[in-house]
Amino acid sequence: MASRAIGAEARTAPALRHAPSPRACRQSIALLAACLALIRPGAAAAQEIPDVVARDVLRVCADPHNMPFSNRKGQGFENRIAEIVADELKVPLRYYWLSQGPGFIANTLGSKLCDVVMGYAAGADPVQHTNPYYRSVYVLLVRRSAGLDGLDRLSDPRLRGKRLGVIAATPPADHLLEEGLLATAKSYPLLVDRSTETPAEDMIADLVAGRIDGALLWGPIGGDLARRSSEPLTVIPLLHERERPPLSYRITFGIRHNEQDWKRRLNQAIRKRQADFDRVLFDFGVPLLDDDDRLIAAPRNAAK
Repeated sequence: MASRAIGAEARTAPALRHAPSPRACRQSIALLAACLALIRPGAAAAQEIPDVVARDVLRVCADPHNMPFSNRKGQGFENRIAEIVADELKVPLRYYWLSQGPGFIANTLGSKLCDVVMGYAAGADPVQHTNPYYRSVYVLLVRRSAGLDGLDRLSDPRLRGKRLGVIAATPPADHLLEEGLLATAKSYPLLVDRSTETPAEDMIADLVAGRIDGALLWGPIGGDLARRSSEPLTVIPLLHERERPPLSYRITFGIRHNEQDWKRRLNQAIRKRQADFDRVLFDFGVPLLDDDDRLIAAPRNAAK
């Protein structure tokens, strides 16, 4: 509306035959200033754009084949956290299912078929982020019988010559390169059809069978697979690696930009139900970090 008003002013200006009065000038300047305020990035008016969030149901965008995060049966930890949010908002829960990959956000949030993605790395485009509801880190999994007791970093000399599994193009691959461990590593594909391929599960199967000596995985995936492994595995959070690329990430709810009321409602739910979220995450073996890179051992109390 504001841009159209400015355009109309520009079109009528050449038709003026006489110089405007000082009063008319002041009125025009005031109108122009008001219009510019409406379109200026970050202006207060931008915060008042009405959202399209459904008020009578929690509409969640999720992948139907993405355990331990989500599946169509509702068995993932993001499924359970969505149930907690729906309970807090006092509305029923409804899913829009689509496999993660190119176009996921455009075809879910962007198409207004749903209103929230339950897990999104803070700072990543193209969504608006709520406050984080957990922070986790990449982990190294090793067999307890491998003679690697006390290992806590990739620079440990005992890893020289070992074959480590890594998902292609994920941050740990850069760290393996830095430590001279990439040449002997085994790479697993990143972009696959999760309904038919399971690279993380394949990596753990190779680890248990002794075909690799360690498995590098995102903490929520590695922690869940370790707790379900047929052989006892040690989960080593990689807390002592160099900072770039980062191995720890804050995870938020992803929503559409400019929906500020919705963001506030979700942030309130996170504050009130943080301990419930943590209990779910612990059930799935997710390693949780505080802001000082310390492992969290018990559910956190709700913020005051």
